[in-house]
Amino acid sequence: MVTIKDIAKECGVSVATVSNVLNGKGKASKATTDLVLEAIQKYGYKPNQIARGLRNRNTGVIGIIAEEINHFATPAIIEGIMGCVEEHGYKSMLFNLRLYSRWSDIWFNNEEMIDPVLGPILDETESMQLTGLIYIGAHGRIVNKIPGNYSIPAVTIYIQETNEKVPSVVVDDENGAADAVRYLISRGHRKLAFIMGEKDNLHTVLRLRGVKAALGESGIPEEECLFISSSWTREGGEEAAVQLLDTDVTGVFCFSDKIASGLYSCMHSNGYTVGKDISVIAFDNDPLSAYLVPELTTMALPLKKMGITASELLFSLIFEKDHDVELKDNCIGIRCELTERGSVAKIC
Repeated sequence: MVTIKDIAKECGVSVATVSNVLNGKGKASKATTDLVLEAIQKYGYKPNQIARGLRNRNTGVIGIIAEEINHFATPAIIEGIMGCVEEHGYKSMLFNLRLYSRWSDIWFNNEEMIDPVLGPILDETESMQLTGLIYIGAHGRIVNKIPGNYSIPAVTIYIQETNEKVPSVVVDDENGAADAVRYLISRGHRKLAFIMGEKDNLHTVLRLRGVKAALGESGIPEEECLFISSSWTREGGEEAAVQLLDTDVTGVFCFSDKIASGLYSCMHSNGYTVGKDISVIAFDNDPLSAYLVPELTTMALPLKKMGITASELLFSLIFEKDHDVELKDNCIGIRCELTERGSVAKIC
């Protein structure tokens, strides 16, 4: 591998001169500059960006830690991050904790399982002196994953970090759920049911809050609606949907697309047609939502925008500048967008 010393020797100049040419510094003559640049091109010399950064205290590299890269939300978030990072002239380094791959979903309520996997990576990012860090959660919750003495500016996505030095970018579950209910009502539905996730889940709590706000503003009494707890799975949705059979419910808001897919299965098995006999709206815009029949109307998670917002927020921390986003409790929620398809009928 060609080094900076090799380039200096080839050109008959000092290492400092080569370094100055690379960094656009110093007073090297045009002839010397051209000589160095020709040698660099001839031998294919590529500066070690991390090593240069260690000397300059800025590697120009943003670390990305994903709890699970295979989680449906993660790739779009990473795309948003990397695009923004590149626009700022920085590079990205990705770490995957593989939490679902390691332990399926049993880690959800056991944060201590994660620490032995996360700790060494946090230590590594500090030893490499990366410029900043973005941590992407795979399960919405309130956590303390970034230690108070962590030396690198950091932002989290999809989870709410309790470290006050680390702002979080999350889904605006409350307003997204309220918008979903408003949409059902705008299509004429007032006999409503809600199939939720587990009661203690953060997404459930916030989406239920949005549901109740929308019901209140529309004048629909909560006691006239049907609220059903479920797991965040197709099987959970299928079991919950049985309770809708032989009721006067016309519109259902499922708290996830996977739950809705189970409802579809139950309705089909019992002779109901979604989008005709019963209308369904859900949440996430999981890829499966476009493959259901009829295609599922859903609230799309603003994943790429979350990645971009987190990146811009991180750079404001790195450069110690004021940021443009408004934080509430050190957190910003990004609003979901309605993806309108064929599963909600309009009734009189």
